[in-house]
Amino acid sequence: MIESFPPRRALLRVSVVTETFPPEVNGVATTVERLVRGLQLRDHDVQVVRPRQAADAWDRDGSRLGLEQVLTRGLPIPRYPQLRMGLPAQRALQALWMRRRPDIVHIATEGPLGWSALRTARKLQLPVSTDFRTNFDAYSEHYGVGWLRRSVQAYLRRFHNLADCTLVPTDGLRQQLRAAGFERLIVVQRGVDVDRFTPALRNPALRAVWGVQPGERVLLYVGRLAPEKNLELLAAAYDAMRAVQPGWRLVVVGDGPQRAWLAQRCPQAVLLGALAGEALAQAYANGDLLAFPSLTETFGNVTLEALASGLPVLAFDYAAAAEVVRHGDSGLLAPVGDADAYLQLARTVAGDDALLQRLRAGAVHAVQHLGWGRIVEQVESIWLRLLAAHAAGPAVVKSSPWWDGLPATGA
Repeated sequence: MIESFPPRRALLRVSVVTETFPPEVNGVATTVERLVRGLQLRDHDVQVVRPRQAADAWDRDGSRLGLEQVLTRGLPIPRYPQLRMGLPAQRALQALWMRRRPDIVHIATEGPLGWSALRTARKLQLPVSTDFRTNFDAYSEHYGVGWLRRSVQAYLRRFHNLADCTLVPTDGLRQQLRAAGFERLIVVQRGVDVDRFTPALRNPALRAVWGVQPGERVLLYVGRLAPEKNLELLAAAYDAMRAVQPGWRLVVVGDGPQRAWLAQRCPQAVLLGALAGEALAQAYANGDLLAFPSLTETFGNVTLEALASGLPVLAFDYAAAAEVVRHGDSGLLAPVGDADAYLQLARTVAGDDALLQRLRAGAVHAVQHLGWGRIVEQVESIWLRLLAAHAAGPAVVKSSPWWDGLPATGA
């Protein structure tokens, strides 16, 4: 009798191009790292191309961790000096990829480095996928250059349509981009580290450090302190909740250009600055409700991290919240853009401890199916389909839905 074995999974050489990566603290850096680590765990050969960062431990430790890194020149981003923007590097990338061709080039960000990578991949006829991660066109309204919105969207559309496919985190965003002329969009939900973010880290001693007394509640905010995050609504919601029940304390994790404004607007708030790793996970687990007032997200990773930590979410009904939060079960959702409804939900939960406890009980269960392993497997499946389509010719890649039938992460 001849013993049969399942076919061996194809291993890939993947070049991931990103303009942000740990130790930088933001949602894009975190999710790109999780993808890279997940690919390594599945024995793929991963190369990361990114700007060199100041005092960057990853520069020293990358090889020890089995990660090939190609560090390029970069400049600080205006108003965010802790982040760096990659500079064009087309000639260097062409030499790099001609010396050793990747099977797939995956571009996570649309800046100058990402544009160089896209042009180089097209020139070398390499399969290339992209991520749509940030609503830069929507941000323009919050920085006084709303007149640039159509130009920014045109650039993003051109960028992503030059790729073989673009990965988007929600079906709502896929529909929005498709209506704007974006092509070959594939939904891949974001994952969450359910081992790191857990209610088990709740600790009354940490709450006491924040000045929270027994019986008081913590309204937590996690994110950049920037105009596009709708922080005025955060402050208004906090005021509304304290008017109903004075025993609420606002705790803020994050930094940015509006930190001084928020400190003046909410002088009772505890501003912890940017946190990462274990400190961030502990902050989530010791909140009672996450306020997420933003209307400019492509996804909102903090939603998943909060839910995994047992923290219900007060948000608008779009992006990650629309995908994973069940209204009245694991959080509260206001109609998109309806600030009055958002404030009314804040008042309701502020004075209803039984509702808050019910939401906390439902939060963890909302994301248990979204571990990163499953998301990485889906991305791997997409790339294998893309390679097969490339082998069949350019017309197949551009005109046929070669990704049809792939399993959905949210199922």
